[in-house]
Amino acid sequence: MVTGVSRDAGARCARRLADDPSIGTVLGVDVVPPRAELGRVRFVRADIRNPVIAKVIAAEGVDTVVHTGVVATPGSAGGRSSMKEINVIGTMQLLAACQKAPGVAKLVVKSSTTVYGAGPRDPAMFTEEMAPRAIHQTGLSKDAVEVEGYVRGFARRRPDVRVSTLRMANWIGPKTDSPITRYFAMPVVPTVFGYDARLQFLHEDDGVEAIHHATVNDLPGTFNLAGDGVLSLSQAIRKLGRPALRLPSFTASSTAAAVRRARLADFSPDQITFLTYGRAVDTTRMRAEFGFEPKYTTAAAFDDFRDSLRPGAVARAASLLTAGLGALRG
Repeated sequence: MVTGVSRDAGARCARRLADDPSIGTVLGVDVVPPRAELGRVRFVRADIRNPVIAKVIAAEGVDTVVHTGVVATPGSAGGRSSMKEINVIGTMQLLAACQKAPGVAKLVVKSSTTVYGAGPRDPAMFTEEMAPRAIHQTGLSKDAVEVEGYVRGFARRRPDVRVSTLRMANWIGPKTDSPITRYFAMPVVPTVFGYDARLQFLHEDDGVEAIHHATVNDLPGTFNLAGDGVLSLSQAIRKLGRPALRLPSFTASSTAAAVRRARLADFSPDQITFLTYGRAVDTTRMRAEFGFEPKYTTAAAFDDFRDSLRPGAVARAASLLTAGLGALRG
């Protein structure tokens, strides 16, 4: 069973699993029907925030749960309260349902490197054992920490279940629509003056393959996943061939509001901090214990995304950004 299939990442993961001849039936679960075709995946309309999800797991004889249902921004969830309900309450209910189901033998959780937060005192590379130095009190960083806490509690209560937690760097690629990809699609890229964030990316194809790898193999534990190398924000902008708009740090929130109003990207405070300080993770365990090698480096993943940008979309973004900044000045 794969959760969150109404979004592209969940749908792609479900299709990849359904295409594997070693896997019998794949159920795709979400509260709304998916926008993308699911192929051989059987869609079940259910809300993981509702205890009814336990009946779905029991009735379908689910043995493996792949949780991709954590949303990244309030805008995509209908507001911050809905985002927290989906991410935290939804995960709690899903884990409670798994705990009651004796047939569930494996749980794969798509987490994020946002659990480490972002701040000026961060280490050069976060390892899986390191605690975050600074996390926002709201947003995806807070939700990701709470979700992983509930997952660890579930693992203690059900030691017979093999639990894999995948802390993935930001997905990027031609098909990924996210705040980060929308940010880099803007004709003029706003940055915080005096800072040059260190960035890591995971190509969308590698992300799908990593989830498939965790599902078909017994790989319990927590793993950082990212493409090789680090790309600075200034290097990324030069690759795009676009100008950077360097803004004082105290204007970051108002600029983000203008970007949201123009519907170019849905930036939250933790995303602004990430683009100020950046974040990098150590991926030694990904190779040594998880046994996975991404096909794309961080730079190659970004290049593939850059090559997919359409001039028409950039022109539309320019007009929306101009309108949004004009409204802010007004």
